[in-house]
Amino acid sequence: MKILIVYGTTEGQTAKISHFIGGTLKDGGHEVTVADASQTPPSPALYDAVIIGASIHMHRYQSAVLHYITSHIETLRKMPGAFFSVCLAIASDFEEEHKEARKIAADFLKHAGWEPVMTTQIAGALKYRQYDFFTRLIMKMIARKEGRTTDSSKDYEYTDWNAVREFAKEFTVRVRIHPVAAGTAEPVRY
Repeated sequence: MKILIVYGTTEGQTAKISHFIGGTLKDGGHEVTVADASQTPPSPALYDAVIIGASIHMHRYQSAVLHYITSHIETLRKMPGAFFSVCLAIASDFEEEHKEARKIAADFLKHAGWEPVMTTQIAGALKYRQYDFFTRLIMKMIARKEGRTTDSSKDYEYTDWNAVREFAKEFTVRVRIHPVAAGTAEPVRY
């Protein structure tokens, strides 16, 4: 199967996750293209399935991802697709933060007009060394509230790579069992 992965990233964690998904799919015998939404990615019409990922910053995703989805919405609605959202709140111990992250993703997809076969939430990373002073200060305050480290001399990764691998594998199974034809498949939420 030919699979396209399109992502939006700010500090690079979503790009890293996208390439990991791509590697997992290639290991499964699929032909995979991984493309940054801000770099003019190929049309999904050239592929059998698509996975789109973006990260939440200030309750929003990268505008290039929204632009890509809305520009190709008719094609996306007719093919199997998945959406993954990268958010540090998923690493939180507070369920209300998980609910908020899921709501942001649901609202984004509704606004874009796309109902992928699967969606999932993936914990991101604290990239202290990449933040400007103001962002580092805010992220330290959030980390302190969560009981996480505030040592900004290092970066901290919270991504569950086994869960990411399982998401990629499950997508290929879902696509084989339940191909999408003009929105006839039931979306699966993780």
